[in-house]
Amino acid sequence: MQTTLALSQITKTFGAVRALDAVSLHLAPGERLALLGHNGAGKSTMMKIILGLIDADGGEVQVMGAAPGSAAARRATAYLPENVAFHPALTGLEQIGHYLRLRGEPASKAPALLDRVGLGHAGKRRIGTYSKGMRQRVGLAQALIGRPGLLVLDEPTSGLDPVSRRDFYALLDGLAADGASILLSSHALTEVEARTDRIVILSRGVVVAEGRLEDLRTRAALPVTVQVIPPEGGMAALAEALPGGRPMGAGLRFEVAQAGKLPLLSRIAGLGALVADIEVEPPSLEDIYSHFSRRDGQ
Repeated sequence: MQTTLALSQITKTFGAVRALDAVSLHLAPGERLALLGHNGAGKSTMMKIILGLIDADGGEVQVMGAAPGSAAARRATAYLPENVAFHPALTGLEQIGHYLRLRGEPASKAPALLDRVGLGHAGKRRIGTYSKGMRQRVGLAQALIGRPGLLVLDEPTSGLDPVSRRDFYALLDGLAADGASILLSSHALTEVEARTDRIVILSRGVVVAEGRLEDLRTRAALPVTVQVIPPEGGMAALAEALPGGRPMGAGLRFEVAQAGKLPLLSRIAGLGALVADIEVEPPSLEDIYSHFSRRDGQ
């Protein structure tokens, strides 16, 4: 299988602390991978190794087939930290133009890059007047220079408003569709849930879970929530016909194992006019993350 990023049995220690313990993962072209973990789980250490900022103590890392930190890996990799810093006296256009020239590209590409991240209207303003969310988008514009094959994003939506977050993930979708691989670390689990292909959960330097969200749901075996809503004034009749539910809000709430979901829905379907609506809620990514973290003693 073709890989953009491959980590095999990576270990890293700092004194008596083992930050990474035999960590392996891979990232294919066009794939979006979410890296989740509590503070101190080893996410930042992993990113620094991938970027070639520090060396692993053991194991093997390849970035686009090259060693991390090599000229080939640096050309193919873009990085966006949680807190970006730019010269406040420069305009957005001047800052991006500067980075374009450093990458051997014409500064004339700066307006298009700023347009792509929704900052075309503010390109001539000094960065010192930008909000945190706007500065974060300048960082994203910088990361897009040179059509990188691998994007390493650390809390990339920090400071962005809901509309900007939506636009940001739409941009990532487009980059992935064009073949870019995306490694994204975030604590915003709700927004990550629907916008990544695979999830890796790191705890105390160890990968405790990896796979598609559907696979992790199966492994976690957490209950499914079913909310049954009766027509107005029909709660008593519904409760009598469908015992075992817990009154909540305007309806009855059931928590059942995955294997019990279809039998329950079949019972509900047979109640006819006693039911006005049904809401089925599978375990969220937050539930799954909490499950695997608790299992590892967090």
